[in-house]
Amino acid sequence: MAALYEGYTLCGLVQDHNVPHSGIQGIEEERDSDHVVVTHANRCVTLYKVSDQKRLGSWTVKRGQTLTCSAVFNSQSKEYVAVSDNKVVRIWKEEDVLLDKAFKATVSSDVWKVHCVGGSQPVVLFQRGAVRLLDALLSAPQQPIEEVLAPEETIRWSTHIVAEAQQWVIFTTEQRGEHFLYLHKLRPNCLLRYRLEREEPGLPPLSFSASCRDKHICLLYLYPNGGVYQSVVPVRSLGSEDGAQALPLPRTLLLALPVGEGLLEAASVLVLDEAHAAVVGAPHPSAGAGKDFLCIWNTNFQTLQAGKEMAGQMFGQLWSFSNKLFIPHGKTLSVIPFECPTSSLASAVGKLKQAKVEECPSPACVASWNTLLHGDNTLLHGDNTLLHGDKAQPSRVETRKSRANRRTQPAGISTIDKVLELTKTAPAEEVQKEVEGLLSRSDLQDLQPSLGQLASILVSRCRADPAFSSHSALAQLLHTRCLCHSVCPDLVLLALERKDYFLCQLCLQFFPDIPEAVTCACLKAFISVPDVDAEEMNLEPDSVSSMETLISRQREKTVLQNGFSPESREEDPSDTISDQQEEKAARPPGRVCPVGLQKAVLLNEVLQTAYSDTFILPHLKDLSSQQVVLLLQYLQFLYLRCSEAPSSQTDGLRSPSLSQVLDWVCLLLDAHFTVLVMTPEARGLLLNLHTFVKSQVKLVSELGKMEGSLQELSKMKENKDVGQYSIEVIELF
Repeated sequence: MAALYEGYTLCGLVQDHNVPHSGIQGIEEERDSDHVVVTHANRCVTLYKVSDQKRLGSWTVKRGQTLTCSAVFNSQSKEYVAVSDNKVVRIWKEEDVLLDKAFKATVSSDVWKVHCVGGSQPVVLFQRGAVRLLDALLSAPQQPIEEVLAPEETIRWSTHIVAEAQQWVIFTTEQRGEHFLYLHKLRPNCLLRYRLEREEPGLPPLSFSASCRDKHICLLYLYPNGGVYQSVVPVRSLGSEDGAQALPLPRTLLLALPVGEGLLEAASVLVLDEAHAAVVGAPHPSAGAGKDFLCIWNTNFQTLQAGKEMAGQMFGQLWSFSNKLFIPHGKTLSVIPFECPTSSLASAVGKLKQAKVEECPSPACVASWNTLLHGDNTLLHGDNTLLHGDKAQPSRVETRKSRANRRTQPAGISTIDKVLELTKTAPAEEVQKEVEGLLSRSDLQDLQPSLGQLASILVSRCRADPAFSSHSALAQLLHTRCLCHSVCPDLVLLALERKDYFLCQLCLQFFPDIPEAVTCACLKAFISVPDVDAEEMNLEPDSVSSMETLISRQREKTVLQNGFSPESREEDPSDTISDQQEEKAARPPGRVCPVGLQKAVLLNEVLQTAYSDTFILPHLKDLSSQQVVLLLQYLQFLYLRCSEAPSSQTDGLRSPSLSQVLDWVCLLLDAHFTVLVMTPEARGLLLNLHTFVKSQVKLVSELGKMEGSLQELSKMKENKDVGQYSIEVIELF
């Protein structure tokens, strides 16, 4: 059964209020499945790391210029390619800062789009239907470009795929209400032209999607009346056919989507695999006339497999890379992970036999926690997939596996309904006993939604009744790893209010979705705790032991790690003597931890929490200058320890990594740079941090030189005429 998991925001959208478009021209995969290039706002190209929701680079053309083609990444040359003002081909590398100073060439005809499939050479498709390999085009940019299309014929959609070791450029056109499909094979160049069947009453296709399967090119296209058709063209030698005559293209109706009132306007279909297709902008069958849904359909059995309601306006755009769907909606570009298991009739109708308990891996994500807990409209398909739709009571829905396990439970073990009811009124001791019995059940994995409900009830009761305490029960629920912040959004705040820092620590360890505002609230609370009070805390033993080991570890004087050694640091000749003396006089010890052991353990949990730079910076500005200086001093201490004791990163200690420490240093400097410059006690600290940065820059520079040398060595041809013994000397410059 296909599934859609909880998504996250990659970036915001910059929209023109006068145009009903998302502002995104295209999204292309970059060096790997975790990096994408987004072309938006007609002037800007941005590189994102998807898993971190982090922007790695951005390039913009000058005002008055327009990007008329979405950027692609050439994996062969490690370069980006885009087209501005229809005719100017631009090529640049990631280290280039100004796009206008990078390479550009003006061609003789308007470009429709540049395509590039991973590992292949970029291909340029011109607006009049001609196709050129990028290298061949740039060898003579002003070469004449032939016109393939008729005078009134216009390209509507295009893509580029590799089938049977051949590159194919596929595009559709429109001429006086007629729609055509072109298949252009490269090396040798051959062209086929097909005529699509007209859809009554003359409706134009809304979107296309193409894939290669079983030596056939499969074209999927969606019409405004909800019809999803498939046409199949065999991959074969095209001989000398020139595509002048349009061949009829047979089609098969795969899906008849519900359209509600009127026709679809902003909808799209995308092939996911041979049995599944994603559809956006079409109504959910069980949710009325709303068209703000993302759905996965099984095209073999015409069944809805998964669905998700998307907030805000839909634009009919959808991209897919490495089991992630990229969808602009409202004012955001969201990433929705999905999976499509092997299709079968049993799974399509929800009757697939359950595997044994020991063979079932734990799910990567629990879908729609808020829906389960707050009573939104939901629909359960099969055993596990949660969809928006008809009202259901998830807490009362059981799978065959859970029913079987329930029958085999001992009579003394509590049922979930009993525990939920007792939690609302019973004393804390009785609640704790019932929770322990519930967590001892063998079918704990099936109780994930119910455990979320239980935690929410406990938190609500604690906030309503200050005399009620459920510390132990909540701690046990957190250790199951079945909870997340979206299930219990008040749990961390409750722990902070009651100064229950052990619960705070567990939440920071186990919750993958803590908002940046809550993270900064924890940071401010931890750093404000007096050391005397902090030493009385009972925290997670392993983390305390790890911090004790890190503090007590003595530096090995003979080891130089990460390019930095305070004693052997090279002096910069540009520094004046007075600056050096001032730095030595103001330099803090650095070797002594500026905070107590317990407070350091709590700060470590914050430093290891996931965050987004854009969202956390405004909240960091709420820290006072004294708090910032203290945190920077602690980060300096961690940096020195990480530099001197690299084994601490690999021997199982729970402590921040060197990269996490440096990232937090950068965050604090970005948020409080002006305040720190004006704070006298921070001057020596800033000078020390400056030496850290210089050492890292030097290290990266040296690593870059080594990388270049190793690349040159790999390109050298091996001398095969080697006798039984030889000596070869290689000089690295």
